[in-house]
Amino acid sequence: MIFLSECQMVKQRLTRWFPSILSVLLFGLSVWVINQELSRYNLREVGKSLATIPPSSLLWAIALTALNYGVLTGYDGLGTIYARHLLPYRKIAFTAIISYGISNIVGFALLSSSAIRYRFYRTWGLSALTIAQLVAFCNLTFWLGLFAMGGLIFVLEPLAIPSLLHLPFASVRPLGAIFLLVMLLYLVATVLGGQPLRLGRWILPHLSVKLAVAQIIVASLDWCLAAAVFYVLISDVVSLSYPAFFGIYLLGQIAGVVSNIPGGLGVFETVMLLLLSRFIASSKLLGALLIYRGIYYFLPLFAALLLLGGYELRQRLSSR
Repeated sequence: MIFLSECQMVKQRLTRWFPSILSVLLFGLSVWVINQELSRYNLREVGKSLATIPPSSLLWAIALTALNYGVLTGYDGLGTIYARHLLPYRKIAFTAIISYGISNIVGFALLSSSAIRYRFYRTWGLSALTIAQLVAFCNLTFWLGLFAMGGLIFVLEPLAIPSLLHLPFASVRPLGAIFLLVMLLYLVATVLGGQPLRLGRWILPHLSVKLAVAQIIVASLDWCLAAAVFYVLISDVVSLSYPAFFGIYLLGQIAGVVSNIPGGLGVFETVMLLLLSRFIASSKLLGALLIYRGIYYFLPLFAALLLLGGYELRQRLSSR
């Protein structure tokens, strides 16, 4: 009996620590791959590649990032409709921009974004249960967009998977078919089912057709714009169509999300280096990756911190 209890305790510890250990291993592997690529080039070459990116491409990347974050506010907007607690758009946009600006780079989005949303939505009258429903709805919408765009792109543009990744299939087409099947099952279960669907601890909400379609459109547009930010930075030096690039980008983001490393740092870059190296010189690609990180992750982070700091300062001054 004591032996069984000890085994159960060990199992619980392994279950608790395994994701963290896996993340550390993936991060270490990513750093090694990037270091191998960097060893072929000196930093001067990477610096030169940064200087070759046209100013117009930088402006387009910044504009697309701003547009993308505008679309991200749609997650929370639809979430308040689902939770049946409407708020003024300015409050929704304010909360969403801070939430995504911080959680996209801090990682552990379910925890970090939930804390930020709770901070503001609780102040504006939403109950803890309503906020939990809204957060779950937003996270579900994120995955729906990934399944929708990944399913379409992976089926129409079947990208070959490098043997280094040791996956059980040679191209992403089977993965795309699985994504589309999941999407179809979700729509049937939630829209036509008539009541929430329970899958173990998870409960898929029953939605109207309009709300379910809006979910997919908003999340799909989010993924399209995020990929476009990176694509405009390399479009002048790579002979690759946007749909073909989109498949590579999605695969890199999936690897980053699964790794559980904040922002997919290192893992995303590794996949992009593996799959884009035959289309663009690695030194130029590394330069574009650095610019992409700066524009898509750090600029929104600074904006979010400024908004958050300004709000807290106003609250403190008003309380005095």
